[in-house]
Amino acid sequence: QAQEVHAAIREYLKTAVSPKVAEETRIAYGGSVGGKNCKELAQKPDVDGFLVGGASLKPEFLDIVSATQ
Repeated sequence: QAQEVHAAIREYLKTAVSPKVAEETRIAYGGSVGGKNCKELAQKPDVDGFLVGGASLKPEFLDIVSATQ
């Protein structure tokens, strides 16, 4: 579901502003992210990063940080 929403945001930017802005805008995922779902989310083409909340205080934060590597 995250990919669909991010793609819709990017499409809106493309039509409302410009294709260049849509391509260059980084869209961060603000939902629940943790060690269990970070790798899957990081592979989505329109998810450019995460807004990490409580998980940043747990050891699994290292998994989130390295999810894109």
